[in-house]
Amino acid sequence: MLIDWEAFLHVFVAALLGATVVVTFYALGLRLLVRGGRPPLVAPAEFTDAITVLSDKQRRRAEKAVAKAARKNPLSEGQKRVSLIGAYACFGVCAAAVLGALLLILFNH
Repeated sequence: MLIDWEAFLHVFVAALLGATVVVTFYALGLRLLVRGGRPPLVAPAEFTDAITVLSDKQRRRAEKAVAKAARKNPLSEGQKRVSLIGAYACFGVCAAAVLGALLLILFNH
């Protein structure tokens, strides 16, 4: 059994670069989304065996904190719009990287 170490190295480097690109642009996109005045608020899923389940009071408090942070945003409407466009562009780069990797896997045999 022979191992093609050069091919292994190519796959390793490609996976490392792909993961770095996706994580970096996703984090930047989230940061720009918050800066643009649209912080993501995801209601937690409530499972019967969950370690922590938020009560309605805690959920209302979190929604209130998000609304307060959005009101305190010192950016102008134009700056918010640019931040939102940048956030969506970053998410687009993430989607393109994942789609490109899938296409490479499917059609590069």
